[in-house]
Amino acid sequence: MSSNTTDTSTSSSQVVENAYFSSNPPPKALPQHIAKAKSFINQHAAANRRVVLVTSGGTTVPLEKQTVRFIDNFSAGTRGATSAEYFLESGYAVIFLHRQFSLLPYSRHYSHSTDCFLDFLHENPDGSVVANPAHQNKMLRVLRKYNYAKQQNLLLMLPFVTITDYLHELRAVAQLMRPLGPNGLLYLAAAVSDFFVPESRMSEHKIQSTDATDMLKKQGPTTITKESRDQPQQEEETFDNFDSSPAVPRSKRLIIDLDPVPKFLKNLVDGWAPEGMIVSFKLETDPAILVHKAKYSLERYQHHLVIGNLLSTRKWEVVFVAPGREDRWIRVPINRRKKTLSGVEDMVGAADQKKTANEPLDPAMLPDGEPEMEIESLIIPAVEELHSEHIESAVAKSGSK
Repeated sequence: MSSNTTDTSTSSSQVVENAYFSSNPPPKALPQHIAKAKSFINQHAAANRRVVLVTSGGTTVPLEKQTVRFIDNFSAGTRGATSAEYFLESGYAVIFLHRQFSLLPYSRHYSHSTDCFLDFLHENPDGSVVANPAHQNKMLRVLRKYNYAKQQNLLLMLPFVTITDYLHELRAVAQLMRPLGPNGLLYLAAAVSDFFVPESRMSEHKIQSTDATDMLKKQGPTTITKESRDQPQQEEETFDNFDSSPAVPRSKRLIIDLDPVPKFLKNLVDGWAPEGMIVSFKLETDPAILVHKAKYSLERYQHHLVIGNLLSTRKWEVVFVAPGREDRWIRVPINRRKKTLSGVEDMVGAADQKKTANEPLDPAMLPDGEPEMEIESLIIPAVEELHSEHIESAVAKSGSK
């Protein structure tokens, strides 16, 4: 690519960035989050500790400024919350940029349990509340890890809700990570919306499902007769909200005009955090296109690693696609126990990190239920290994100058 082409591309992406962030206002909490992140990053940069930004959960697309209705992405935040724990175990400081009310590190072990959290507790005769004996050991292990992360200031949690919130937060934190140089790692596991409604086209108030409000505005409160009051009701009676047949009048349908969300991964690579290692995820439902889409993303944005996964097998396998390397499938061995923070480490990370068949697993061949170990216990050591190589390469380049 010629210098002129590169300059034009950079200029174009900068124009898009400026236009998006100037026309879509930041979340109110952004200044507070920036202050917290800056202090957190400075502390760990001074200690020469690696810092990872983990993004997690889905992003909403509001349809109104005073939001009642919104479009959401499929994500509970499992991948991000679980990965954050394993990054902490590997010695990283973690900035956890997460969807509000999605799964969080450590509390995830109970927040989406099939049992109510209160079922893990009981009251002693003296009125004290304690964990049931069957759950005490695990709860104590999780609590100790959580308290250690808090006491050492190793975990900073920053919430977002909308796609615009997320992008403002991502840009701000990534730019703050520049002083970390190659010690910074961006692990982008959030499920980011591909389409949105620009604020300039949003309705201020709740989108109405009938024209009753318009009738009131046209006729005024003093001119409504019984006949005019009955008319909207009769029209509403002809509308079955559960009927998507062509018989439903077009005027009763909600047609949403969405714009594509600008792709800022190239801006992240080139400008926001140019020395950090950047990892993105690619989720697909069609196994035939997974690796192709991952490679396309890598070529388009020129970052360091795409972790591909399929919706049906995402807890059992992922594929690492990185420049200059063979595709690497990482799989949970079917006969292994689940990682439970039990302290028994002989089962952890011993899995199939070596190359296996270069084809996705057949979901029909997998056992029922959850895997016997968390695949993030395999993903994070593999990412850490690549991050170490990234740091060594950066040090070698700086030493040769």
